[in-house]
Amino acid sequence: MMDSIAAGSVSLSSAELMQNYAIAMAKKSMDTTEQIAQNLLEMLPQQPAPSPYTFDVYA
Repeated sequence: MMDSIAAGSVSLSSAELMQNYAIAMAKKSMDTTEQIAQNLLEMLPQQPAPSPYTFDVYA
């Protein structure tokens, strides 16, 4: 009986460790993806805001 309780405790602890590791890796992946996105946005050329007025240049 005590062996099964100990085995269950170890199994639960192992599962918790695996879950915490998976969450940490997902967070790291999200941070890396966010950094890559920020770098890509910085590489885009800055464009002025579009004018609310339109001009007919052929008239």
